[in-house]
Amino acid sequence: MYFTIPAMLLSMSRSTPVGRRGQEDNSVRSADALWGLMSSVIQRTPRDVSLTSAATLSALSRTGPRRITDLAAIAGVTQPSLTVLVSTLERAGLVERRSDPADKRVVLVAITAAGSDYVHTRRRNSVQAFARLIDQLSTDEAAALAAAIPALEHLRELDDEHRDPDQPSRERNAPEPA
Repeated sequence: MYFTIPAMLLSMSRSTPVGRRGQEDNSVRSADALWGLMSSVIQRTPRDVSLTSAATLSALSRTGPRRITDLAAIAGVTQPSLTVLVSTLERAGLVERRSDPADKRVVLVAITAAGSDYVHTRRRNSVQAFARLIDQLSTDEAAALAAAIPALEHLRELDDEHRDPDQPSRERNAPEPA
């Protein structure tokens, strides 16, 4: 697999006028490069839970306790499937079920300290994998990537809003853990 993101970002950072078709081509190229990079790193990252489990833990870490129906919608799976997944995560000590203080009939799923530690460790390991790749870039490529950070952060915010429009992301509003 090849990584084209640094060269592509470098060319995008130049201030040359681009027509609408060129913008679409750059959008597709950017998306393809980001997808390829993310897919490659995700596939190489060792894990002991499924991607859906990891995504569910991440969502709980970002947004706080949620109803199973909300989590199922965010994960794009059925409610019965997520109920089974939550039971598995609960047995592993990564989540717990709580009653909703606003409505005692409602059960919320909350991440535990062990689940939070798992999410943070997994994120740190993934960030380190990316950092090792970035360290291999030339100075100009690293600078182009650094210049793209605001756009990449905005993409993440847009994705968070698209994935869960009713819940603001605490991760966007809270400082990064040390």
